[in-house]
Amino acid sequence: MDLPAVCTENLTRRFGDLVAVDDVNLRVAPGQFFGFLGPNGAGKSTTIKMLTGLLAPTSGRIEILGRDMAADPVDVKRQIGVVPEGMALFGRLTGVEYLNFVGRMYGLSRAVASQRAAELLEFMQLANQPKALVSDYSHGMQKKLALAAAVIHGPRILFLDEPFEGVDAIASGTLKAMLQRMIARGATIFLTSHVLEIVERLCSHVAIIHRGQLVAQGSLDELRSGVQAQTAAVSGNGEPSTAAAIPGEKLTLEEIFLRIVGGSRISEGELSWLG
Repeated sequence: MDLPAVCTENLTRRFGDLVAVDDVNLRVAPGQFFGFLGPNGAGKSTTIKMLTGLLAPTSGRIEILGRDMAADPVDVKRQIGVVPEGMALFGRLTGVEYLNFVGRMYGLSRAVASQRAAELLEFMQLANQPKALVSDYSHGMQKKLALAAAVIHGPRILFLDEPFEGVDAIASGTLKAMLQRMIARGATIFLTSHVLEIVERLCSHVAIIHRGQLVAQGSLDELRSGVQAQTAAVSGNGEPSTAAAIPGEKLTLEEIFLRIVGGSRISEGELSWLG
């Protein structure tokens, strides 16, 4: 059996009295397009920071491609690519300068880094402004450049924190095409996004974190079956649950997410000025 691409055991991170990630056990198989979902403040970004070596766990263990993150962090980081939430680009470089710098940092030769940078800029439709500084790029252009930098060394696992936030439809289509190519070549992608329609379209497996705890994990069909079985149960007074699934209903990922984290319980109160 293949080693998991990502595996955590009792992963926990505390900030003082706040438990941001609480005893999380994740398992992501090689070649999966894996969606990691949760409400704001649920612990998604903190988890990704630990998985990519940007933040040390308070306790627990992380294995990436069978390697212990704590024991061999440099070797692990050579195998992964990361698009963090804030992108962390060097604004005073041009796009080609930035990609060449990143490629060299990953150990690529000058010739290989230059060739890949040119190919990536062309693919991302960023080659027509060769002298523009990264700080002058639009938000969507910066997202594409961040993804190009994350894949220039050919990572086996790609971690993406909200890659489609603030991106227009054309840029979004370019990013999706790149990600699908990577999956077709056997890479593993670990994605967080609040755009559940995109996650449902791209991801084969999903995990949901809520208040720091992992509350669901599996394929979309497994999550859908679990939610339908749970909501089909009768309530304590013997009456059918008001949230019971409709026979033959195929829940969307948004509906699955809301039922699992309780987001379907919308307040019945009103705002006085909207009455």
